[in-house]
Amino acid sequence: MCGLNERILLAAQAIDAANALDPNLVTVRGVREPLALVHGRLAVEWVQVLRPDADPLLSIAARAHHLRRWELPRSGYPEGKAGYHRWKRDQRQRHADDVAALLAPLGFSDDDIAAVQRWIRREALNTDTGSQAVEDAACLVFIETQLADVATKLDHDHLVDVIRKTAKKMSPAALDAVGRIPLGDVEQRLLAEALAG
Repeated sequence: MCGLNERILLAAQAIDAANALDPNLVTVRGVREPLALVHGRLAVEWVQVLRPDADPLLSIAARAHHLRRWELPRSGYPEGKAGYHRWKRDQRQRHADDVAALLAPLGFSDDDIAAVQRWIRREALNTDTGSQAVEDAACLVFIETQLADVATKLDHDHLVDVIRKTAKKMSPAALDAVGRIPLGDVEQRLLAEALAG
């Protein structure tokens, strides 16, 4: 049986292969790639920045936090806050189930798989540092990859509210890291206004 580092590498390859099938493309840092693939890779980068001493399994949770996300579209749920929250909860459970199916054949223990699933579902967000790290990474990735697009779809006040709600879920270290994200002038002004309020 291979060691943990090799299993983590194999898991990363399996997650990337699944996410590479995302039909939704995004251009980030000058490269156009499938959205779920970009989200996974950038989330791992942010976890390594924010938690360089973290459990190596945390990189799997970060990479898989949007595993096959496009397969459960938001349009399949009712409009409004309740529908959105149900969709998010169902997505996280699907991501957790899907990652378990990828990890088990690679020889990960039940305890390791359960930890990765817990972090993907963001359980005990205020007390579990792994869950908080995945949430921080997901928020930072959203800001870099989707804020500009969302800014064209929501009215100003609603958008500022979305940013403020996102910020409330982030740790102080993640909020400090927002300044390192390369953003356009419009996004920078929106963030400055939202985070000042």
